[in-house]
Amino acid sequence: MENAQINQIEAVNLLFSKESEARAENRRARLFKRAKFPAMKSLEGFDFAGVVFHDSCSKERMLDLDFVENAENLVFFGKSGRGKTHLAIALGILATQRGMEVRWWSTADLVRALGKAKKEGDPGKLIHDITKADFVILDEFGYVPFDVDGSRLLFQILSGCYENNSIVFTTNLQFSQWGSVFGDRELARAAIDRIIHHGHLVKFEGPDRRMQDSPMYQGKNESLEALDRSLDEEGVPLVHPVLRAATEGDGAPV
Repeated sequence: MENAQINQIEAVNLLFSKESEARAENRRARLFKRAKFPAMKSLEGFDFAGVVFHDSCSKERMLDLDFVENAENLVFFGKSGRGKTHLAIALGILATQRGMEVRWWSTADLVRALGKAKKEGDPGKLIHDITKADFVILDEFGYVPFDVDGSRLLFQILSGCYENNSIVFTTNLQFSQWGSVFGDRELARAAIDRIIHHGHLVKFEGPDRRMQDSPMYQGKNESLEALDRSLDEEGVPLVHPVLRAATEGDGAPV
């Protein structure tokens, strides 16, 4: 009789444990869906050889998501194809697995969505949805300039997240170039102040990862730049001139 009672207790405990695990898994699934990641990316196998961390934020601290707990920002800076977006998404997915609210946005799409919401009379709902998240990813920051209204709406998000939430920016622009993106140097300066006050710079160097994986690049001994020039001479530019112009120079944001 005593053994039967023990077995019943163990069965009930197992049932509660499975129910708790199911709830946790369902919550992780909801968090992942709400984040709206554009693709699945993993930290497994990611090559950190070209990623340069500064003393204020180590690789270990980043992977532990300490910066999210402390409402700190990360600026992933480097040329296109160096793995900035991949790592940002992988960190975001890791955060959802740990029960955190995450929002991923292409910055250009976010500005357009904010503009649309303003025309419809209610940008506050979208702004609130983003600023309530623990961790926000603004991808391709500065790739497309904003109009004045878009800049001001985006600044509301940056201001709302300041000292409350973490933002990871991926960008190929130095801070000195952000004025042209915002269309207002004073607004850009105010945004930068909020970002860097509790922020860390992570530089992405090395070769273009996309090009290394491209069939057009496989087996080539030339550098990407040499390959690009050879194709230009044949009238088939591998890298669009606008993209090349945007990624020239590898200085850190200043």
